[in-house]
Amino acid sequence: MTPLLDVQNLSVKFPTRGGIAEVVRGISFTLGKERLGIVGESGSGKSMTGRAILRLIRKPGQVTADRMRMGEVDLLAASEKQMRAIRGSHISMIMQDPKFSLNPVMSVGQQIVEALRAHDRRTSKVAAQTRAIEMLDAVAIRDPERVMTLYPHEVSGGMGQRIMIAMMLIPDPEILIADEPTSALDVSVQLQVLEIMDKLVRERGMGLIFISHDLNLVANFCDRVAVMYAGRIVEVCEAGRLHEAVHPYTVGLLNSVPNLQNPRPRLEVLKRDPAWRDAPSVVASS
Repeated sequence: MTPLLDVQNLSVKFPTRGGIAEVVRGISFTLGKERLGIVGESGSGKSMTGRAILRLIRKPGQVTADRMRMGEVDLLAASEKQMRAIRGSHISMIMQDPKFSLNPVMSVGQQIVEALRAHDRRTSKVAAQTRAIEMLDAVAIRDPERVMTLYPHEVSGGMGQRIMIAMMLIPDPEILIADEPTSALDVSVQLQVLEIMDKLVRERGMGLIFISHDLNLVANFCDRVAVMYAGRIVEVCEAGRLHEAVHPYTVGLLNSVPNLQNPRPRLEVLKRDPAWRDAPSVVASS
């Protein structure tokens, strides 16, 4: 079966005064109709990987790959006009900080309606507003009709994150890249949002790339997990068996997380080995 997304030897580089900085270094993975978790410390290249897939790395940044395809579409060879048609309708990305992703001079309702009608002109404004209200209600926003009239500065960080999730889900994309989508949500709303994403994967055959720092969340929610360190994938495992990981970096991350069932008097400090940085990247194939 052809994967929804096929990425081979992806690299992202930026020129600096000290030379070329490689933030993503030759990673390869495929994505099917599944939930792929990408975990790692800040600066490991997780978010840059998601942005590179959507060709959102602007110059002087450089994105190279042997292959980066969404089905039969070559994302590397696509024109900017083609990429604008792909972004949102085929691949959506929930950014990490919604306050910087939402337009400050447009109401919440205007932005969600625009996100839908930009990719489906056949939908009337009235129908789009109805769907927008339904989507806000689906991400557990109270009084969605009132929230439709608010501006981004009038909502809390958690509500802004839910609005961003609703905006990215409303065009029914084939692939959703979620960059820390639940970090500002309380536990009850977090579970509701995860249920929405899970339903999309199961019922609509959508592929999900779930970027997170929360190892326990990824282990319970995703199907597979790719662990990134210094721009490379160092280990891939089934999400349900993440706690059986063998790479010392993954083990170190797990040991640095508090465990309420088996509390320890002192959490371990992650010890890094310089050899990890230059080890070959592991291929994360479904």
